[in-house]
Amino acid sequence: MIDHRTLRVALLGAGSVGSQVARLLLEQADELEERAGARLELAGIAVRDVDAPRDVDLPRELLTTDAHELIVGSDIVIELMGGMEPARTHILDALQSGADVVTGNKALLATHGAEIFDAADQVGASVSYEAAVAAAIPILRPLKDSLAGDVVTRIFGIVNGTTNYILDRMDREGADLAEVLADAQALGYAEADPTADVEGHDAAQKAAILASLAFHTNVPLESVHCEGISSIGADAIENAKKAGYVIKLLATCERLPAEDGEDAAISVRVYPALINREHPLASVHGGNNAVYVEAAAAGPLMFYGAGAGGVQTASAVLGDVVSAARRHIAGGVGIGESARGDRPIADIGRITTRYQITLDVTDEQGVLATVATILNEGGVSIAALEQTSVETDDGESRARLVIGTHRARERALSETTARLAASSVVERVVTVLRVEGE
Repeated sequence: MIDHRTLRVALLGAGSVGSQVARLLLEQADELEERAGARLELAGIAVRDVDAPRDVDLPRELLTTDAHELIVGSDIVIELMGGMEPARTHILDALQSGADVVTGNKALLATHGAEIFDAADQVGASVSYEAAVAAAIPILRPLKDSLAGDVVTRIFGIVNGTTNYILDRMDREGADLAEVLADAQALGYAEADPTADVEGHDAAQKAAILASLAFHTNVPLESVHCEGISSIGADAIENAKKAGYVIKLLATCERLPAEDGEDAAISVRVYPALINREHPLASVHGGNNAVYVEAAAAGPLMFYGAGAGGVQTASAVLGDVVSAARRHIAGGVGIGESARGDRPIADIGRITTRYQITLDVTDEQGVLATVATILNEGGVSIAALEQTSVETDDGESRARLVIGTHRARERALSETTARLAASSVVERVVTVLRVEGE
């Protein structure tokens, strides 16, 4: 047997993912050694409370509350604590000590990624983070390595399992959002405070990471347009069905060409969108994730699988650990991020797509003509229209219009929607949904 070098691995955090990483490092030590070309010795596990209950029975002698002491002298540091601090400080300390870092902390990378990657470049270390987006699905490494010689034109996908579970059940069962959310919380799919998922913040963090890799540009989290699913009701789901669509919370990153006197730019956005039921993303059910990539030479590619789960995410973490170990054995500096493109990031008003607008209007003669005039004056043309009758809470009858549009600029659509909302014939704008994937 080859006498391999031993690398010290420090683990920060022993939650649902961290405990599974620790278990696999201990149970599969021999196999991992053969794959990595080095013995991966779990030097210790930094936790807040050594006596806290955990999913895995971990050796007590490995647990410590002194993260800094554990980091010093380690070759690879795995950060799975989550949150901003002390995770940020620990990662910077690890890099400063010469260790490679593996993390799944999407919020930290989306907010402080530029600082962390610069720190890694300064010392020739590497930062790997496959687990930060879509758990077990290998999407970041293909973007960073496999497609590095291609031009990625667009990425759009389902990167939050909680919202996909909710929308999928609403679509298949006709259930109400509040009802499904309560079930998701009871089953552990959603947190007690589901805001980060339901309002799209979790997906926005992942979109920032995907766009940074795909377009070789630092994308600050605040530049990501973000909308959640809290406004999506059973009526919106049913209207989508009638038109041949399903509603998914999508993270979309795309290159926008130079046009109308505006420079080429990139757009990064998260919102509930309509997807044709024939599109592969429409068949992503339950808590699964899927990312659809369009590249100039490679064409369309789709990555699908479990988007959450302790052992599933641990798989992605250990893949990064093995890669970091191989780099240590081979020597040389870590491969830095290629976020040097410095491409401008466009405002949401710049995008062009089709829309489905749902309006409650007064049930009287001439309403359709008024609505059509407002749309026409705003440069938004009607592709399809359905009128039904709905009853209000106070028992009054009201007409509902579901309007499908041809492609239009978001800026023009937004201004037109504001004019519709102010019109005397429109009681309320129920929803405005964009169409993606066409």
